[in-house]
Amino acid sequence: MDSPSDAFLWVKALHIIAVVCWFAALFYLPRLYVYHAMSEDATSHQRFQIMERKLYRGIMWPAMLATLITAHFLVDWGDATQHYHEAIWFYLKVGLVGLLVIYHFVCGYYRKKLMVDAHYKSHKFWRYFNEMPTLILFAVVILVVVKPQF
Repeated sequence: MDSPSDAFLWVKALHIIAVVCWFAALFYLPRLYVYHAMSEDATSHQRFQIMERKLYRGIMWPAMLATLITAHFLVDWGDATQHYHEAIWFYLKVGLVGLLVIYHFVCGYYRKKLMVDAHYKSHKFWRYFNEMPTLILFAVVILVVVKPQF
């Protein structure tokens, strides 16, 4: 394989940064939901609403978009030598990323529900909900690094 171009390496670096930022937000927003559901006073509810809005709109959205855009370029450039479209692990990974995108939108839906009723769901629900991106992260990293042959 030829050495990757500088542009490819820059996009790859930006992709990794975007993924880390997106996952940080995917981990933290549901954790805020746990605390929001446990809060009892109006001041706390307002504080959590502000924190959740800023995290969702200011970090999660840009990080998700940057992740998906840089991924597109990496696949486009890398497919010539890596033949991603011939590998089952690649399609499994894309499917899991699709689940993360759905999870992202579900987080936004729940954020709006919590604005109306902080006790919409119990803090226990949010603790379990918070674990979903972790499971997907494990699977995606294994697929990308190990590239299992099915």
